Order: sequence, then structure tokens, then C-alpha cells
Amino acid sequence: MRDVVIVGAGHNALVAACYLAKAGLDVEVVERRDVVGGAVSTVERFPGYQMDVGSSAHIMVRHTGIVEELDLAAVGLEYQDLDPWGFAPFGDEALTFSADLSATCDSIAAVCGDRDAEAYAGYVKDWGARNDRIFAAFQEAPTARSLGRHLWAVGRGTGVEGLELARQFLTSGDHLLDGLFDDERLKTALSWLGAQSGPPSHEVATADLVGWNTMMHRRPPGHPKGGSGMLSVALARRFEALGGTLRLGEGCAGILTRNGHATGIATESGERIAGRAVLAGCHILTTLDLLGEAVADAEALRRRIRVGNGIGMVVRLATDDLPHYPGRTGDGQWRALQLIAPSRTSLRRAHGEFVAGLPPTEPAVLAMTFSAFDDTIAPAGKHNVTVWGQWHPYELSNGEGWDDIAEREGEKLVAAVDRAAPGFASSVEHMHVQTPLDLERELGLHRGNVMHVEMGLDAMFSWRPVPEYSSYRGPVAGLYLTGASTHPGGGVFGASGRSAARIAIRDLGDRRRKLKG
Repeated sequence: MRDVVIVGAGHNALVAACYLAKAGLDVEVVERRDVVGGAVSTVERFPGYQMDVGSSAHIMVRHTGIVEELDLAAVGLEYQDLDPWGFAPFGDEALTFSADLSATCDSIAAVCGDRDAEAYAGYVKDWGARNDRIFAAFQEAPTARSLGRHLWAVGRGTGVEGLELARQFLTSGDHLLDGLFDDERLKTALSWLGAQSGPPSHEVATADLVGWNTMMHRRPPGHPKGGSGMLSVALARRFEALGGTLRLGEGCAGILTRNGHATGIATESGERIAGRAVLAGCHILTTLDLLGEAVADAEALRRRIRVGNGIGMVVRLATDDLPHYPGRTGDGQWRALQLIAPSRTSLRRAHGEFVAGLPPTEPAVLAMTFSAFDDTIAPAGKHNVTVWGQWHPYELSNGEGWDDIAEREGEKLVAAVDRAAPGFASSVEHMHVQTPLDLERELGLHRGNVMHVEMGLDAMFSWRPVPEYSSYRGPVAGLYLTGASTHPGGGVFGASGRSAARIAIRDLGDRRRKLKG
């Protein structure tokens, strides 16, 4: 019997597996795909092109200390800094955001004027300090005591009276930006960056989705050399070095229970793996499916979990050149996340079509060109370009089906880059399209939501995925939860895995002590 059996080898599950094994527990991870990482994996889509399957740029995990605690560099993980980390083209001008705040302010001053540059420096100081404390809350279970301690510290740190501070966090990102800056181009770039979690910046309680980006002045995002999946590969190597067992190509068919307690899993091949505990690293809805009749009110529970109608889609492009933005030289534009949205009006229009269940007429996109400095992910003289588009509904209201319109919508993403970097479309030699439906099929992302559960305020902290399961303990005893469905949410983070492991270690230790007593 294993101490813990883990369902899925996504990056959060692998983080949990490493900490559990490091604590001396006997752990086995079962993964249906033949590669590790879930949405943080990299595969060969075209000969010689190592293309990411899900996420590409790593932001949050670099602030957690997990990479250092597990010494992932020693097992092959090499991060390449994305610095500058943001590049927003507007015709012949562009804003460049660097880890160096002074360099960023110089770029803003050149395009938007000195007032906005000075306001930006103040915004980074204020919202960066707030998010230092919020980030600390993200790295612990969202208990009332933990949240109270960290969020109280936010108030003390700002010196802003409680009701006013609450109002600032509950306002929209657009209202925050309008109160700080004059130039619409700066507001557009920051709005589009803040919307990457899903909610548009005109919705209430999105101010901190915009304010969070100030943390990139503390440490820039990173690209693992060899592709996003190299983080997961390194985690798997560390897990196995700690004595863990990893089984690929073997899916979980069900979570076994007896007398209201998880006792192991059944695999798709019919094997039963017994465990003192089970940790589910898959989508919360998938976990409910695997539990079957063990959860009496499963249907009512499913209806409470706000999965939404997708977020976006992505194309992976094999090209013979990089996008060339007017008036730009050097590789800074290609190292950065390229924020391509002409205006906040265009963002609102795209989101409006999304809400109506329609694919966007002119999607806002984010382009990534890591082959400009990583020579391992594309053949010599060629490039590997990722273009993410938002917002694209999983369920369409116009009678169309994603399999029929995938190529058309993929070409729209390429056209969006071409409008900002004329001539780019002609460099595309191969295109792999991942629609919201494809994301569900390949990665188990229900309804194509890459965050698993919506990232609105009502589905964060102690409400994620629902209040009774927010402490990483599932619907039956001995079942633990991790992944984007749990606090602190989606993105390449790892904090959920570490927090879930800590709780399981404590519970298993307490149980062992009780048995001895």
C-alpha cells in the first residue's frame, strides 16, 4: 500500500509529489498521457519544433521559492529571463516594460509623457507592496486566520483606511487605470495584461488583476530552455530521485472509497492501487466524476462550481521569420510578451462578442517568440511562435462548431499579429490550432477554461472551488485536492501543490500518531 496515490502529473501535482516524497512518504503518480506536466508540457508538433501544449511564460512560480527549495536547476531546469517582459506596439511607437523600473518609466515618458511615467512609478511602489502581502496569502491554505493575517498587513502597509482600501480592491481595473494615467495606450497595455487571468478589466474587483503585474518589476517571467514542459520534466526527475514512482500512459478510472474514506484508485487497465490517501491533481469536475456515487450531491455541487464558457484559444506556428514591429531593433521585442491590442475599446468589443457566444471579429492577442533566444525549440533558421487569443467561447451561439471553424479562427490570430507587424503572416509555414474544444479534449480543461474555474472574486481564496473544499481536502476523508481548481488558482504557480502536500503530511502524521496511541 502506498502512502499517497496521486491522480495526474500536472505541475501542481508534481510539486505536491516532490514535497510528499521529500517528507519520506511512499508516493505514486498516475498520468494518462505519455508526457508529464498536463498544461505545462512541451511536445513535437512538427519535425524539429518543440511546442508548448498549454502555458508558455512562467510568472508566479518564480516568486514562490519552489524552484530553489527543490533544487530543480540540479535536475536540468534552466530559466531564461523574459526581460523586457512586456512589449506593446502601437503603430510606429511601442511601450516596453522591463524589470528595471527606471527603464520602463523612460519608455513610458517617451511615448506617453512625463506625468504618466511618474504616475507609473508610484503605481508600482503602491501595488507592488500590496501584492507582496497578497502573494504571501497565496502560498498558504486560505483559512480565515491566514487570510486575516496577510490581508490585515496589506491595510497596515498602505496606510489607507479599511473601507477605502476595500473599495480600491473591489473597483474595476479600468477605473484604477483611469484614475492613475492619461494616455490610452498605456491603459490598454496594462488592461490587456491584467486580463490574462480571464476577467476583463472593466468588470468589478479586477483592480488587483492589473495591480499584480507590478510584481514583474521584482522578478521577470521566465521561459524554461527547451519549452514550458521542462519545468514539469525537472519536477518529475526530482520526484523520482526522492524515491517516488511515476506511471505514464495509465489513466485513473476511479477513486476508490470505503466507509466514506479514499482507499486508492482503479486504473484504466483494471489495476487497483491502494493508498492511505489520494491526491487529485485533475480538474475538480473530473475529480467528482472519478468519485462517482461516493458524492451523493455531486450534481448540485457541480452546478455551484463556476467553470464559465472558456477563455481563449491558441495557435502554435512554425515560421521562417519573427514578427518585425515598425521602428523596432534588437531582440528586446522578441524576448517580451507581445501585447497586441489596439485599444481598450477593441478589448471590450471582443469580450462583448465572447459574452454573446461569438468568436471575436478582431481578437486581441499575446504573441511569444522564445525561439529568438532558445535554439532548442526550432530548427536552425526557423522560429517557433505562440499566439494566444482572448476571448473565444467554448459554446458558440451561432450554430457553428469549433472543428469546422478552427483554421479560420486560427488565421484571425495570425492576422492580428500581422496588423502590428506587417509581413508576419507570410512567414508562417505550419500552424497547429488549439481551440477551446481542443483544450478540453487534450488536457481535460472542462469547457476550454485554462484556469479550470473562473478567476472572479467569488471563486477565489476561501471560495475556490467551493468553500467546503477550499482547504485542499475533498468530498471524502483522505482525499486531497490540488491544481488550478484550488487556491490560488490558474497559471504556472505550484503553490497549490506545496500547500496541499503540507496538509496531507500533517494529516497522515496525525493519523499515524493516533493509531500508535
